[in-house]
Amino acid sequence: MDEIEDVFVAQLMSTDLHTVTPDTLVEDAATVLLENDISSVLVVDDGRLAGILTSTDFVDIVAKSQPKAETTVERYMTADPVTASAQDDVSAVAATMLERGFHHVPVVDGDAPIGIITTSDFAAYVSSPESVSA
Repeated sequence: MDEIEDVFVAQLMSTDLHTVTPDTLVEDAATVLLENDISSVLVVDDGRLAGILTSTDFVDIVAKSQPKAETTVERYMTADPVTASAQDDVSAVAATMLERGFHHVPVVDGDAPIGIITTSDFAAYVSSPESVSA
């Protein structure tokens, strides 16, 4: 992976963020995922990253069959998720994702979310013609 040693998170992350608040109902969060064809939403409270809710979390939601109309995102989100900064080296972030089994890492500036990097971003980069060394 020598070709990605000098690549930073900012070059691969998505900045088209979809967010919800901790008190968002899970049905509404699921609608955001489906309508935008995405697999995670960032949970933001007063502009600060509070957590992340992924499509995998919905397996837990369905399995536990809580009353959906009264269940908020805060109950199922991963609080204090592992984050990256825009200037982090992607190889280090990729290694962390592999070690921890993560598919999504929010990118923050301080506590404010500015992007998200996913395993799909890495796959797209590695498979793009521009990433192949001449």
